[in-house]
Amino acid sequence: MRKVLLPIALLGIALGLVATPQISAQVQLLAVGSLTESKAGSYADLSGLHNTLESGVPANLLGGLGSGFAYASGNTFLGLPDRGPNADQYDDNIDSTTSYIPRFHTITMDLKPNQGSGLPFTLTPTLRGTTLLFSLTPLVYGAGDGIVGSGVPPQNNFFFHFFTGRSDAFDPTPDPNNSGNPRYGRFDPEGIRLSNDGFSVFISDEYGPYVYQFDRLTGLRLRAFKLPGNLFSPVLSSMGAVEISGNTTGRVANKGMEGLAITPDGKTLVGIMQNALIQDAALGGAAKNLLRIVTVDIRAGTTHEYGYLLTTGSGVSEILALNQHEFLVDERDGKGRGDNGSKAKIKQIFKIDLAGAVDITAIDGLTATTLAVPKSSTPFLDVVAVLTAPPLSLDPTLVPSKIEGIALGPDVFNGQTKLHTLWVANDNDFEKTVPDANGNPVDNPNQFFVFGFTDADLAGSKLVPQQFKSFRW
Repeated sequence: MRKVLLPIALLGIALGLVATPQISAQVQLLAVGSLTESKAGSYADLSGLHNTLESGVPANLLGGLGSGFAYASGNTFLGLPDRGPNADQYDDNIDSTTSYIPRFHTITMDLKPNQGSGLPFTLTPTLRGTTLLFSLTPLVYGAGDGIVGSGVPPQNNFFFHFFTGRSDAFDPTPDPNNSGNPRYGRFDPEGIRLSNDGFSVFISDEYGPYVYQFDRLTGLRLRAFKLPGNLFSPVLSSMGAVEISGNTTGRVANKGMEGLAITPDGKTLVGIMQNALIQDAALGGAAKNLLRIVTVDIRAGTTHEYGYLLTTGSGVSEILALNQHEFLVDERDGKGRGDNGSKAKIKQIFKIDLAGAVDITAIDGLTATTLAVPKSSTPFLDVVAVLTAPPLSLDPTLVPSKIEGIALGPDVFNGQTKLHTLWVANDNDFEKTVPDANGNPVDNPNQFFVFGFTDADLAGSKLVPQQFKSFRW
């Protein structure tokens, strides 16, 4: 991910030397599975929490597993919920958020050849553990809301200061450096990746945006990475609409660093914003579709920004490394199951290449659009097209609206054909059922879709899996 001098990059674009790779993948659906229970019961996770949240739902509610999704070697994956249940309106002053403690789940995936009819494989996910995220040093939780009271997690003690989904857990004093404050307790996790040694996880967030490193075993925050100042909004509020109306720069509320990747060598994190920064979108034209990719050198902490242009989706939900410089990017709309029975249309995964990309950190949005990274003109995977076609033939109203987590898993054999696997997960917003187009309830589980592809489907790219060191977990 080296820098290229601006004049050379512009000359390459003008002469047509920056080629857009063409993709003609034959990615196939291998299996579908869902996870709605654990040893603790139906829609209950393994956090061991027994209290009730401000909205009346249990603090151990199992949901949102696909906000972020990561492979952890063998048959083990990590599922990341976001800031918790807030789909049911009860307090507009805090956007109906709760003191849900952010967490990640350890899940084993039993993928076996199907001996009967249907898809080639069967998938049985099992929840093995839930890890709560906390800080050893105190966090800022705000003064609390007048309707429901304090948002401090009741599990807090001298050593454990848990992060929270409550939107009011920040210091309202303006930050003169506009660089975020890792002492804020509010945390809206959206992307997760595992370190190569297997002992820590990296998680990106929408509130800041932030990127934190946590101990995998205990959930203790180990490090907060410093991100570029242009990503942060100076005016903060417990209400997203107020943040949006009160800022002329920074990330749009609830559309921060939605996706996170890690390079196979484990040295670089690659995050992507869900939507254009406020200052970029204000320039109009193509800048309204410019998303900023942020790379972070894990050891040194240095960052760079690169440009990504949306195709047809309303935003990006995830980024995943294919190798050291090529990545898969998940674009989607908000249509499908969970959106009042609407038909899913855009859930598409594109391939991009950061090799030779120009750092746009200090470049305005319009200029940056001319320096966007090369992107496949057609999707590597059109999720809606595959799920609605045989053999699954899923009704488009039942395709999850929030396809947000993607990960590469272990290779499998389908007959004599060796296949790489791409795992896709949804965020069900912690809602067990949602209304269809007629207002009738339909199930809304946490789901996992496993797709298979060959080297030929990568159209010249080489898959380099992340190399985890040998360890027992």
